[in-house]
Amino acid sequence: MMRARPSLRAFGLGAFAAAFFVVAAAPACSAEVIHVRVKNLVYMPAQVSAHVGDTIEWSNDDFIVHTATAQDKSWEVMLPAHAKGRKVMTKAGTFDYFCRLHPNMKGKITVTEK
Repeated sequence: MMRARPSLRAFGLGAFAAAFFVVAAAPACSAEVIHVRVKNLVYMPAQVSAHVGDTIEWSNDDFIVHTATAQDKSWEVMLPAHAKGRKVMTKAGTFDYFCRLHPNMKGKITVTEK
């Protein structure tokens, strides 16, 4: 008498179900959005903390254009009047920034690994 072999289809479906369970059970890692308001030529708050992958979002409430420019000039976000700008933080470190158009405006972002 010949013994029946499990079909590859049944094996594939079982493997898919197991993989789905592992992915579905894994905790979701979500990035945050950290808000910085620009008003009266000031970043508020002037210092923020974030993790790698988080987004900094500046909301310019002033009627003039500003920037958020890294002190080392490695990045810059333009902030038109009454608009928003964003930057995803891709590496850990401390980043001083300023407004290129109004150098007295200064801020600091401290980014750590998750």
